[in-house]
Amino acid sequence: MANQKSQVVQKDSIGQKERVIKKEHIRKHSPAMFSRENYMWMLAGAVVIAIGLFLMSGGKSEDPNVFDEKEVYSTTRITIAPILIVIGLIVEVFAIFRKPKG
Repeated sequence: MANQKSQVVQKDSIGQKERVIKKEHIRKHSPAMFSRENYMWMLAGAVVIAIGLFLMSGGKSEDPNVFDEKEVYSTTRITIAPILIVIGLIVEVFAIFRKPKG
């Protein structure tokens, strides 16, 4: 019974012959969608996006009646943070479309 679970029966195109293939062989020879390197690139892209979102957050004033224009419209919030987010998205696209080696 245990042997039947680890095997797959495959018929050829005519349907006359059957051959038994072990699941380990299928797993070993089927190409993986992403490699470890792809996942590392994805993680790096996610970190860059998180840094961009962190830099964009904030700007809260202690007094709600006072508007601090320099804090809200700082170069970090309106220029650097969106650039980092776009760079992170580009890294994510690169990580997804990169073919695994081997």
